[in-house]
Amino acid sequence: MNQDILFPDLQEWHGSSQLVSFPAQQCGALIQCYISKSQLEHMTGLPLLAEADVMRAFDSLRFDIEEMASSAIEEQNFAADGGIYIGQHSAHYRGTP
Repeated sequence: MNQDILFPDLQEWHGSSQLVSFPAQQCGALIQCYISKSQLEHMTGLPLLAEADVMRAFDSLRFDIEEMASSAIEEQNFAADGGIYIGQHSAHYRGTP
């Protein structure tokens, strides 16, 4: 993992958009990152029916998720809103969570 990118232990579920948001910090800049519920289900191989299930999956996969976000940041794969979206259909989610 790139040591220049920091991930505070903060995350939030957005039920209406089916995304978990989590911040990253690079050179003092705050970058909002998102991962879709469908991507978490794909990564766990389990249906995530409740918010608690989604957040538990996020916590258990945090290292892998941060690696994916770091790679996307390093590749400057930013959405139009400046965020990083991780998911099977991430282009679909590139709106406001």
